[in-house]
Amino acid sequence: MRTWKACLAAAALTAAATTGATTVITTGALAQDKEITLCWAAWDPANALVELSKDFTAETGISMKFEFVPWTNFADRFLNELNSGGKLCDLLIGDSQWIGGSATYGHYVKLNEFFDKEGISMDDFLPATVYAYSTWPKGAPEYWALPAMGDALGWVYRKDWFAKPELQSAFKAKHGRDLAPPKTWTELKEVAEFFQGREIDGKTVYGAAIFTERGSEGITMGVTSALYSWGFQYQNPEKPYDMKGFVNSADAVEGLEFYKTIYECCTPPGYSDSYMVANLDAYKSGQVAMMMNWFAFFPGLAKDEAVGGDKTGFFVNPGQKIEASTLGGQGISVVSYSDKKDLALQYIKWFAKPDVQKKWWSLGGYSCHTAVLGDPDFAKTAPFAADFLKAMSGVQDFWQEPTYAELMQAMQKRVHDYVVADKGTAQEALDKLIEDWTVTFEDDGKL
Repeated sequence: MRTWKACLAAAALTAAATTGATTVITTGALAQDKEITLCWAAWDPANALVELSKDFTAETGISMKFEFVPWTNFADRFLNELNSGGKLCDLLIGDSQWIGGSATYGHYVKLNEFFDKEGISMDDFLPATVYAYSTWPKGAPEYWALPAMGDALGWVYRKDWFAKPELQSAFKAKHGRDLAPPKTWTELKEVAEFFQGREIDGKTVYGAAIFTERGSEGITMGVTSALYSWGFQYQNPEKPYDMKGFVNSADAVEGLEFYKTIYECCTPPGYSDSYMVANLDAYKSGQVAMMMNWFAFFPGLAKDEAVGGDKTGFFVNPGQKIEASTLGGQGISVVSYSDKKDLALQYIKWFAKPDVQKKWWSLGGYSCHTAVLGDPDFAKTAPFAADFLKAMSGVQDFWQEPTYAELMQAMQKRVHDYVVADKGTAQEALDKLIEDWTVTFEDDGKL
């Protein structure tokens, strides 16, 4: 998901990204009339896309230019570009929350006619990703993007620590079960408490690294990973924008309270403003037994010199009353202000091919195509592949309304105030959140 303006970068960004600069990469011939620019965030999957796109240039003669911006500046840069009608980007891999505004305000080209003409079927992509990355209004057969980069929140754990005989014995004596990746949030708390403050290899370690960041979207992404597992819903399925009894249901309150208990019992000291990079740092430095983060970072972790290989295992977001995961990822869209929409559409057509999608996965991108995800051997292609597939089959996403930034800011404040700042109760936090969201929807003419 990683939305609006301040999502943090992966640890292994390029030097340009680290310093806040735009990374500009050009491949292929330099004939300007046969060159298109693709805009995205600066991170490892973008580097994989550069490599993949060399095949596009070889096949079509259309050269590619890439504008990659660090996550910290990503939304500000490209939403400003869209809102100003700029022509920098011919193609844009934008966040799922941008679909509503970009469709409503005419930033993206509607792709239905093109898909029909070229025989591109949305049935060839995982339904959850089509719903999340491509449609507006939600679920309607109106498509503004092709699913490009599947992602969801998942978990990693210190497999080598879990396997220690003395820890296995101690955990089983206390809980009557093996020390293993948790399947529920209740089990996750038991495991996190078990490791909290324990000495391993001469070093004090902690239970879990979770999202608590206030400034952009971090704590919302973390909190919803628990809320969804308790059956949280944003609105009445039968009555849009009817939120009372759903956002603040008894189950939602219980899920929010449980997330706070994880924060209080089992995180490293001072862990009050953490998101992607902070969690990666805590895990790689050997501070925590478990970490929540986006699947997009898992290939790098699997290869990491300090914690990769047999030291790290992966598990899907724990269930509780239901099984669900917080959505990440993006779709790829043609920008309506581009003077080269015909060339950009050629890229969409090429990228949708099953063989291209298979190579995309092999290079480190997260394909959403059923030719990849539906392969009987897919689960064997990476140590986290099976969990990724399971997660993507049960993802849920934040509001995709044109006003999503205001909606996000409100939730960030309410849940951070409760979980981290210890203000009020979970019930009060969710009641106030409904009040905030009601004002936003009233101002937007939805209520």
